[in-house]
Amino acid sequence: MPNSDTLIKLQDIPAALGLLSRLPVPVDVEKATARGAAAAWAYPVAGAVIAVLCATVASLALWLGLPAPIAAALALTTSVIVTGAMHEDGLADSADGLWGGWDAAQRLGIMKDSHIGVYGVAALLLAFLLRWSAITALVVAGLHWAGLITAAMLSRACMTGLMAALPHARPDGLSQSVGRPSAGVAGVAALTALVAAFLFWGWWGLLLAVIAEAALLACMGIARAKIGGQTGDILGATQQLTEIAVLLGLLTIIGS
Repeated sequence: MPNSDTLIKLQDIPAALGLLSRLPVPVDVEKATARGAAAAWAYPVAGAVIAVLCATVASLALWLGLPAPIAAALALTTSVIVTGAMHEDGLADSADGLWGGWDAAQRLGIMKDSHIGVYGVAALLLAFLLRWSAITALVVAGLHWAGLITAAMLSRACMTGLMAALPHARPDGLSQSVGRPSAGVAGVAALTALVAAFLFWGWWGLLLAVIAEAALLACMGIARAKIGGQTGDILGATQQLTEIAVLLGLLTIIGS
């Protein structure tokens, strides 16, 4: 399995962007492969870049005179385009598999199937509705930059944490090819996202981190119980669900 004794290398940032987005980032494939999961500390940084693009589009929409709901919808559209909907795909596949199969083997088989079922459709619709509603509220409050960046970074730090905490549920797939990060790598990812949350929201940022952690533990418990570990789809679902949890937490903070 690829590994490295060094927790942080700047080359990990383009590698993370190359893995988690469709941005035309030049990546040294040989070095990225050699680093493997050691580069997962940079997932929150990649999330921040994606969120900046989404917030920029939302701000441009507002500048053009478009209403907040449309600005939020365009921000979501940007996210889907930039990421290639990989996390949404993971959410749909996880919903279909975890709730459509009777045992671990059947669940994993359903998750690997490219077709989408009713659980997946329902999960996507509800996730988009919650994200759009939350982002709209943030746009109205003028806090979409801080909100989108915080949610993106915390949710992707949770992906790294899940990779480190659970074994691979199948012997192949994207998650297996990347490998499992060490506790130190997961700690750097968590600290990176936590510092950003604190800088944006002060002590409330710590509460947002707790909310993200609670959502992560829920995802972790379900994945362990139903398939005995994690897959790329589980990681995508975790990103979506923790992002939603953080966005809803932000609305609670803004309204308090």
